Amino acid sequence: MEITGDAFWVESKIEEAWTLPAALYTDPKIFAAEKEKIFLRIWQVVGHSRQVANPGDYFTTDVAGEPLLFVRGSDRKLRGFYNVCRHRAGPPAEGCGSRKLFRCGYHGWTYDLDGSLISATEIEGVKGFRAEDFALAPVRTEEWFNLVFTNLDPQATPLLPTLGELPAQADRFPFTEMKLFERRTYDMKCNWKAYVDNYLEGYHLPSVHPGLNRELDYTAYTVEPHAGYVRQFSPIRGAQTGDTTPRRYQQAREDLTTDYFWVFPNWMLNCYPDNVSLNIVVPIEPERTLAIFEWYLPEKEHNSPTARASVEFSDQIQSEDVAICEAVQKNLRSRSYSRGRFSVKQEKGVHAFHRMYADIMQRV
Repeated sequence: MEITGDAFWVESKIEEAWTLPAALYTDPKIFAAEKEKIFLRIWQVVGHSRQVANPGDYFTTDVAGEPLLFVRGSDRKLRGFYNVCRHRAGPPAEGCGSRKLFRCGYHGWTYDLDGSLISATEIEGVKGFRAEDFALAPVRTEEWFNLVFTNLDPQATPLLPTLGELPAQADRFPFTEMKLFERRTYDMKCNWKAYVDNYLEGYHLPSVHPGLNRELDYTAYTVEPHAGYVRQFSPIRGAQTGDTTPRRYQQAREDLTTDYFWVFPNWMLNCYPDNVSLNIVVPIEPERTLAIFEWYLPEKEHNSPTARASVEFSDQIQSEDVAICEAVQKNLRSRSYSRGRFSVKQEKGVHAFHRMYADIMQRV
């Protein structure tokens, strides 16, 4: 499938628009360009504030192949750095935990929690050496909603302005009062965009998620594209006369909804009345993606059957999504398919994503 000049053109009017070409989901050159234009320049979720709650608490991770370190300083300020020693690129830190300083596992150079170089071993006799020139390289780091974010573009817009109305919309869910209950990683044989496409529409609920479809009012399922993110929400139906299977939520109320927030390019908050799950989509290869799920519930509920039921219910939905996304990825390589059209009613979120993606990929 050839990538032509109009590959990154998506009409603003959904009724006239075509989806992204199939080749954008398979081509290694496109995958490399996405890393440079998107994942190294957009705010990314890297962790939860509880991981760095106290001075000295730290964790390490990777973003777009870059090794990173996040630590709460003695002044309680959260900082992020490239996890790369300035001597010969050894690792100043590994894993997570609590430290008073960082000592590189290669040659023992030590760094303060603020990234400054404390000690450079065996450096006597080096002309013009200044410790301040060898501090750990910083990365932009911010917190919101108990989540830790980073952006590897030093000139990037601050986080909150990029979120628009999302903070106000998500604030009614008590996520900040919840504690991590479980974390699972799903290794999927599909492009990251295929997974995001699937997430951004309820169109497939009746066919792919019969269990979830029983809980939600599909006829009232709403998709709201915003600048930089998409909100999907639906009333919860509650128990119905004649039900033969138990309902997760027995009563329907006006305020009883499920809200799904996707933020460009690759993270989601799935907000239910009794739990919130964070979903981070990590591109690994053109046709391999990790979906990292973290389930958060009130700590008092962690030992309840409801907590386990919430995870297993969500795990079933994710397994169904993995299966359909892998099937779609395989079919994207068929000579019979190049690009498709959008359902005006059901695929506003997918269209919004394709527009955001096409816009940033066309930038110089």
